[in-house]
Amino acid sequence: MLSPSLQDYLEEMYRLSIKINEIRVSDIAQVLDVSLPSVVKALHKLSSRGYVIYQPYEAIKLTEKGVFEGRFLVQRNQLLKDFLTVLKTSSDIEKEAESMEHYLSFSTIQAIEKFVHFMKENPDIQKRYDAFYKIQKEEYIFTEQPQ
Repeated sequence: MLSPSLQDYLEEMYRLSIKINEIRVSDIAQVLDVSLPSVVKALHKLSSRGYVIYQPYEAIKLTEKGVFEGRFLVQRNQLLKDFLTVLKTSSDIEKEAESMEHYLSFSTIQAIEKFVHFMKENPDIQKRYDAFYKIQKEEYIFTEQPQ
């Protein structure tokens, strides 16, 4: 199991691999806003675990395992953003999904996926929820932000 930090690196490397032919340490550092040494350290860990092929001063390549896991991480992130959208949260969806993604079990991710697909396939239920949310949100416990 990868740490949340290594998941972030792999997720962004997968995104980069879709956009550009050759991924460099500097590309990853720029996207994640981290130092070059931090990227190199993460690459060594990901390389030793079989997710990437990394040699200093050469382009970084995702292995088949890295592509598979990277795609999963990107899809998980999108699923959580879709989930938060369905829920009508007023939070920053990008940040909230990023916070959630590393701490949910695979079975919870699967349940969220089923729920999101159910809501998308049943727009009448989504509309009922939206109306309920709009009218009822003031009647529940968590109406104010804790201070």
